[in-house]
Amino acid sequence: MARIGRPKKAELTVSEADRRELVRGARAATSTQAYALRCRIVLACAEPGAFNKDVAAAVGVSVPTVAKWRGRFIEHGLAGLADEPRPGRPPSILLDQVEEVVALTLEQTPRNATHWSRASMAERTGLSRSTVGRIWRRFDLKPHVVDGFTLSTDPLFVRKVVDVVGLYHNPPERAVVLCVDEKSQMQALDRSQPVLPMMPGMPERRTHDYARHGTTSLFAAFNIADGTVITELHRRHRATEFKKFLTSIDKAVPADLDVHLVCDNLATHKTPIVNEWLARHPRFHVHFTPTGSSWINQVERWFGYLTDQLTRRGAHTSVAGLEKDVRDWIQRWNADPKPFVWRKTAEEILDSLARYLQRISGAGH
Repeated sequence: MARIGRPKKAELTVSEADRRELVRGARAATSTQAYALRCRIVLACAEPGAFNKDVAAAVGVSVPTVAKWRGRFIEHGLAGLADEPRPGRPPSILLDQVEEVVALTLEQTPRNATHWSRASMAERTGLSRSTVGRIWRRFDLKPHVVDGFTLSTDPLFVRKVVDVVGLYHNPPERAVVLCVDEKSQMQALDRSQPVLPMMPGMPERRTHDYARHGTTSLFAAFNIADGTVITELHRRHRATEFKKFLTSIDKAVPADLDVHLVCDNLATHKTPIVNEWLARHPRFHVHFTPTGSSWINQVERWFGYLTDQLTRRGAHTSVAGLEKDVRDWIQRWNADPKPFVWRKTAEEILDSLARYLQRISGAGH
């Protein structure tokens, strides 16, 4: 009796129109994870000489799963990749309605506003406001939230990132690394009426208007090793004041240590009088951060603590009063300093930036 062999596997072919839809379904943010996976399976099966076991290994599913969706596509085309009807009460919100809300949120804005609200999306789609809210939570969409960013155009961006981050991870021996910058134009502000203190059931209240009583500038050098800060306050913010601050750093740091300064590209840091001073003090080495990249300078994070804990909600009737409070706050900080832990490597920063640039440039779509 002749041996019966395994039946021949049905051939899978994909038209250009179907291929475009499969690629879109595999990549689109509005696709469900299950549908995107099925699109990837079919695309892999459409490659010449693709066997189910090879596709299963490449996509990360079982061989029967590959066989199922290969067969469904051969028999029904793209419609075969949809979920089969299940017993029970049908869902009140159809997948198409969910996809419409997500697509509108990501790709369009309402005619009379800069972003969608629950009310405007509900009016557009015919769904309830609570349903729109659930869909947004499910896909982690927040149309009302906006964040800011700046992409550096510095032609030496990579070199500077590697240099500065290298200092953070591997500081030189017999040296101190100081992150230096100025918090300029700190205003002594006083509210037009007394602040009403917080009470049970009622937050602190203050008037929206205020009186200005002058400004001062804080020069700071944050020691990345122990978190201590060298500071000076000046009423003016020029290269002359920066030079005086460098002199103060020179006096504060032991003479047998080199000094590595991490600075931004402010003009006052590069003037002739500053360069001349640095030339006369060879133990000082300046490392400039990339333009538009203040986040890489650790002293900026320290300035954030000062702002949150003192100046943002402070009330001062004179510059002298503001300066006294700033000095007192810095004295308490240096009594119990807290160095920051820099975890990101230069490679991780550059890889993250490359991925972001790929997203906003539409590469691969």
